[in-house]
Amino acid sequence: MAQKATIYRVELSVSDMDRHYNETHKLTMAKHPSETDERLMVRLVAFALNAHEHLEMTKGLSTDDEPDIWQKSLGGELDVWVALGLPSEKVMRQSCGKAGKVIVYPYGGRTAEVWWDKVKNSTTRFDNLQVVRFPEADTAALAKLASRAMKIQVIVQDGEVMVSADEGIVYVTPTEWKGAA
Repeated sequence: MAQKATIYRVELSVSDMDRHYNETHKLTMAKHPSETDERLMVRLVAFALNAHEHLEMTKGLSTDDEPDIWQKSLGGELDVWVALGLPSEKVMRQSCGKAGKVIVYPYGGRTAEVWWDKVKNSTTRFDNLQVVRFPEADTAALAKLASRAMKIQVIVQDGEVMVSADEGIVYVTPTEWKGAA
């Protein structure tokens, strides 16, 4: 019998000083059986960094042809495609053809660095691709904040991210490996 997803209820308050965005989002997140707490929390931070009234979590790991997070226009076009982890060059190329803006958030320390060294030259032609790395120590600390019912506050200022929950505070320092044109 296949394992079922675990449901997480999240009240996410985002104060993004860099984008002048302040809003609270009530999210229901399904954690795939193969998904780690680290990946779940990276997904939540990626959502906060791109928060918008039309931003949505997708089926994620259970669907190959969808990103983890997307934002569609009122006409149904894909405006923003957010992927986590270490996608192949082919997946990034296809994503860049489908969406106006593609953001990849690699994590995983040395593994992410090796992946980037391998794919970075093939990404230069994608003007709508942005790659933003989360440090391994930061994502490991984020994993400790995960619980089935979360009230999370995310404050973004000058590119620095503070994630606050009942379990503590984690500071995340994203590094932009590739900026969108």
